[in-house]
Amino acid sequence: MRIVSSAVYVKDTGTPRGRGVFAARSFGDGEVVETCPVVPFTEGPALPSEIRRIMFSWGYLLTGNPGSQAIVLGYGSVYNHDNPANMRYEADATNQVVRFVAVRNIDADEELTINYNAQGGGAEWNDDAWFKRMNVEPIIHPQGDGTAGA
Repeated sequence: MRIVSSAVYVKDTGTPRGRGVFAARSFGDGEVVETCPVVPFTEGPALPSEIRRIMFSWGYLLTGNPGSQAIVLGYGSVYNHDNPANMRYEADATNQVVRFVAVRNIDADEELTINYNAQGGGAEWNDDAWFKRMNVEPIIHPQGDGTAGA
């Protein structure tokens, strides 16, 4: 199954990573790939692990509002992890959106990735803290360069 929008599409990666989001066209360094609305949550009852794994830390690291999480709509919660990733993300608390921005030129049909571990939505980070916190074993990137994917 292939779900298509004008700029990105979802398909199976053909790897243990499962489905991923791919560029339907080329993107330039610094170009906004997608702007996604968010549904913010304050910390409360424990959520199922399937939900926790797609939530972003909307709190202190992204908006300065400690203790909140958000489900990112659009394709935002479907992007796979890579380190370094080819996108970074930034929160806009006023408009309750997350923007995904290319950190380098991205070719059409290239998988779009974010770094799950990078504080503040950066593309590169030095540990696997998110994977440890979620109790998830990282999947080695299919290119075999030692980076993790999910």
